Amino acid sequence: MKKAKILNRLSRTGIIAVVRTKNVDEADKISRACMAGGITSLEITFTLAEAAEVIKSLKQNRDGKELLVGAGTVLDSQTARMAILAGANFIVSPAFDSETSRVCNRYHIPYIPGCMTVTEMVKASEAGCDIIKLFPGSAVSPRFIKDVKAPLPDIEIMPTGGISLENVEQWIVNGALAVGVGGKLTSGTESEIADKARQFSRAVQQAKEKLQKNKEKGARLWQEW
Repeated sequence: MKKAKILNRLSRTGIIAVVRTKNVDEADKISRACMAGGITSLEITFTLAEAAEVIKSLKQNRDGKELLVGAGTVLDSQTARMAILAGANFIVSPAFDSETSRVCNRYHIPYIPGCMTVTEMVKASEAGCDIIKLFPGSAVSPRFIKDVKAPLPDIEIMPTGGISLENVEQWIVNGALAVGVGGKLTSGTESEIADKARQFSRAVQQAKEKLQKNKEKGARLWQEW
């Protein structure tokens, strides 16, 4: 799949389910529950030793669904390459790593590194990262994204950590391209996870529509002025 197509789909859906588990069966259960609830972008974290196995299985048995499967908690280039060869559509790290960025660029796979400061974000962007993971999102408010994008409008940001149904709209309205959601989405029974997935998907799309309306309103006021 072309890198531009992956980025476009991540932007359009606006939410990645962060699947962090202790075993393969649980990872598969949570992933399929998220898919049942309409979330088609999954991040399988490498805190699970068999993460590559899960990624490969999901990619091979996706039951006709449009599905993006990424690898998360990728700490080095070797793990990134392993994940890509298993079929990962994108790579996510808790911090920026230049060698991992280089490997992802080689395979034309989006690399989404974790950054906390503007300096880190600029460095990652200059290394070819199309999306920056704001991590941990719980350390700042949604307004942080709007403040960063004022001087740096071309940087696309995906907050992860602390995203909930109560605040997801504010993150999107303040300019987040997408959000990464873990425990607030992936805990509970399969039916509970599927229901939360539907709620998150609906909230994100409504927020994106609200953001678009705000942009159109701002454009009209500027023209009238």
